[in-house]
Amino acid sequence: MTTTDTATIAWTEDGQARSARWRAEGGMPPPKRVVVADDRMTADAAFRLASEGTALLWRGDFQNARQLLQALARRVDHKPRKAAKVPSSLTEAFHWQRQAQSQRARTLGMLLIPFESGHRIPLRRAPDVMLACEEAYGAAPEPYVASLRELQGIIGAHEWRKKGVEVPALDGRIHPHYGVFSPIRGEYVELVATAPLPARTLAFDIGTGTGVLAAVLARRGVASVIATDQQPRALACARENIERLGLTQQVSVLEADLFPPGRAPLIVCNPPWLPARPSSPLESAVYDPDSRMLRGFLAGLAAHLSPGGEGWLILSDLAEHLGLRTRDELLAAIAAAGLKVLGRIDTRPHHPRAADASDPLHAARAAEITSLWRLAAQ
Repeated sequence: MTTTDTATIAWTEDGQARSARWRAEGGMPPPKRVVVADDRMTADAAFRLASEGTALLWRGDFQNARQLLQALARRVDHKPRKAAKVPSSLTEAFHWQRQAQSQRARTLGMLLIPFESGHRIPLRRAPDVMLACEEAYGAAPEPYVASLRELQGIIGAHEWRKKGVEVPALDGRIHPHYGVFSPIRGEYVELVATAPLPARTLAFDIGTGTGVLAAVLARRGVASVIATDQQPRALACARENIERLGLTQQVSVLEADLFPPGRAPLIVCNPPWLPARPSSPLESAVYDPDSRMLRGFLAGLAAHLSPGGEGWLILSDLAEHLGLRTRDELLAAIAAAGLKVLGRIDTRPHHPRAADASDPLHAARAAEITSLWRLAAQ
């Protein structure tokens, strides 16, 4: 989901019509109304324009732009709302929160930064972001415009990629790339690291992402692991992590829509947990419209399992607590795919949000359980 290929943004500056390439990895279309802004722009004026859908192309000091974005965020978060309605259910609360997050992202995405070729920012006190932007966007042979908020996300992802995420089950680190979900929630990794293995000969890891689960299986002694994904960033990320961990002799990373050819005695899948539409590439690891990946995995599992093999479905029940999917619907999908449940291993999440009572979805998060479903062909 990106508008970086052909979209352009247009504005008038010094009495002349101008345009540039528009980059937005989150898929936001180029703003239709653009005004040039600099250090003289007040936060209140900027907030009024951004709220109305007018973008601000920044020509002032870069650090002042950062401060302005912070000021806009404070105004968005403390904007007086009409008489607050109480959601009638957690499902309604979820949809309201998603809508509010989308509106917040649109408003804050209205502060734009110009880039010259080579990802150079032609503003006073601008940092060197060439490497971070190359990782996210690729080469920049021509000037372009992007939002400051997206740039901050790119810089943050670059730092995560350099530092990596410690994964105790690997006794090592996973380095997530921009747009690839980071394994910061460790409970699903722990499930795969501790569940009894049905075999140690061959395993498939479906939708591998960073490659973390494929690496865990290899560390546990599975002789050959085939990890699949269809996203180019995920494939590059998984290959880099597997190489860093010294597991290239055991793990192969293949481009595939779900399953590779053949059968395996163990097939693992950690699909997105919530049946909703993602609003950015990174959210595709969390939101799965109509549970497409979950249903696709279940539908194809029996045909790819070796006789006596197991499919491990790692899934949170948060969607059930939010009213987005019922347990009966999940069990019906399992049965319709010609599968049976051999057992289930449960764990509770231990991330900070599960204990945040101020979260509108706290009741659902506090009750959440992550499970490893052991499935087999009927």
